Amino acid sequence: MTSANPWGYASITLSPERTVHATISLYTNLTTSQKPTNNTIPETWALDLTFTRSAAAQPSTRIQINLQQDTSPWKTLLQQTLSPPTPLLTIRFLFTSTPGYITRSDLIPLRFECLPGLLSAHTFLTPLQHVTPITPQSLTPSNLPQILSSSLGALILSNDYSPTVLNKETNNRLGLPFLLPSPPTRKRIAWVQGREDIDCIERALNAAQALGISLVIIDEKGHWLQDPTSPWAHLREDFIEADVAPNEDFPQRIVDAVREYPKPINGIVTISDVRLAGVAKACEILGLPTESPEAYKIAADKGRTRLLETVGAEESFVLRHKDDLEGVLAQKVELNFPMVVKPVMGWSSDCVTKVKNVDELRVAVKKASDRHADSPKPSTAVVVEPYVAGPEVDANFVMLNGEIVFADINDDFPSPADSANAGLRENFQETQNVLPSALPKHELEALQDQLRATLVRQGFKSGVFHCEARVRNSSVKYQDVRNGILDLVPANNQNSTDGATDPEVYLHEVNARPPGYLESVAVQLAHGVDYYALRMLLALGDVEEARFRALSHPFRNGPQFHLSVMIIQQTRRGIMRSADAAKEFLEKHPDVRENVVDYYTRKKGGDVLEGPDAASLWWIAFFSVVSRTSRRDLLERVAFIEKNFDYEFDPLDD
Repeated sequence: MTSANPWGYASITLSPERTVHATISLYTNLTTSQKPTNNTIPETWALDLTFTRSAAAQPSTRIQINLQQDTSPWKTLLQQTLSPPTPLLTIRFLFTSTPGYITRSDLIPLRFECLPGLLSAHTFLTPLQHVTPITPQSLTPSNLPQILSSSLGALILSNDYSPTVLNKETNNRLGLPFLLPSPPTRKRIAWVQGREDIDCIERALNAAQALGISLVIIDEKGHWLQDPTSPWAHLREDFIEADVAPNEDFPQRIVDAVREYPKPINGIVTISDVRLAGVAKACEILGLPTESPEAYKIAADKGRTRLLETVGAEESFVLRHKDDLEGVLAQKVELNFPMVVKPVMGWSSDCVTKVKNVDELRVAVKKASDRHADSPKPSTAVVVEPYVAGPEVDANFVMLNGEIVFADINDDFPSPADSANAGLRENFQETQNVLPSALPKHELEALQDQLRATLVRQGFKSGVFHCEARVRNSSVKYQDVRNGILDLVPANNQNSTDGATDPEVYLHEVNARPPGYLESVAVQLAHGVDYYALRMLLALGDVEEARFRALSHPFRNGPQFHLSVMIIQQTRRGIMRSADAAKEFLEKHPDVRENVVDYYTRKKGGDVLEGPDAASLWWIAFFSVVSRTSRRDLLERVAFIEKNFDYEFDPLDD
């Protein structure tokens, strides 16, 4: 372990019978501006308390600290952490020499999550708090307790940590303008449709609290966030019972709910695709910040989206109803199979089918046209477009006034329907998303440029967007690289990696909201950017531009690991017998658990497994698997899970 010359030694009294000892090290100038003239990055410094079994033998500055005298947050943390026997660990207290108002109170736990050697991270800040500057020059043995009371938060680390590495990581993770010169004010947001359970929204609810935003949930009677005595009631200010069916009267019902609420509501958010346009219309009526309702309508309609594109519109057609297909076929339109059929409205690759001939086309069009015919927002329209074999990506963008302020592009690995032999039963459900993407730089630039143009063409100026697309004329392709493991490799010589062949971005869809919860959490862990927090700040308008820009800063050194969001699909029909298959798998393989940063079991004991023919593509479980070594190492870890994951179920009779 590398260490600095100690600043002093502390004897800390936990109780009349117990005293512990720590070496104190001082580190200054931990964050630096990216440009010499940029003074927006707060100056950060730290004190490390490294705990030992006994007092240091050599003479030096000795400090006596009594933790029995009050309940300051840092003292409470020490009392809780230093339970007998004294653990050999280090606690880093973080400070800033710069005054300002905190962007979000949980910034330290958020940005240091998944740091190697980190046991836990803690904040001592409250939402919207003004931070008083403390300089390292003001530190003396006599005022150490007072200085510690002014720390931003603390990191608890195993004692094999490297101060040199930790100092670099502090600059990497806190090198953003996390303090504001002007005070943000507490605002209130109405969140329409509160999601199906806590497991797919908890981080967003916590983000609202850290931002100083009060949430009012608008949803149906009996929603799990309605009960004021529930374990999660503290995460929202109130609940408004309302009909949130996305029909013609939906916008007015939201307007009425907001107007009837006794406190002012400053913005409205939804992440439900079918409700985005209606919520935007309600905001327009109420005079609240919003993007154009028409832009949301275009994005939600895969037919209108396809026909607006500069790439692929002439190769596709849109049917208003399944019965219109025969008229198209009678016109002897040239069809270049394979083709893809999908409803104009949908999500999670639901009811998307690859077809190889006219007979399969008829079957798929009927299935897609019927999919949402009887839904609360009925639709029978269908898109028919060519199948593009190039690499698929999920491309997420944070845009402000037409400027991309953060982008994350990850590789969407081949789905069952991508197989050359795929039939009507194979689907396009995701198998795994790997970030960062391994596409060449010029293709990543093409994706960002062309998809930004798509968003502007649809009428958007600002937002958090999830786009799905493929790269035609790509210089790479998926290939077996080892024992069935697929990855991107250079394609045949007709496409070069130097950009001689211009890649075309073939858009599949635009979701005018953050990516799904799994991917949003993955991006937050890998890059340090919270899409849900940014979406809520956007709902409050220009007044939050400074916070929005500040919190759009990713880690300075790029993503902290290679990460795969891998999906365990339904492959068998039956009743799930395993209580929690993902949890049970990790308990059986603790070596795998070390590299899994997030997971969730969707299909638990007693749930019905519909198999590959399921009407809705609900997966069994997902794992977010990481590697700090290499992308190949990550893919090998994923392959182990795919090979060994299993669960117990009772088959259903056909």
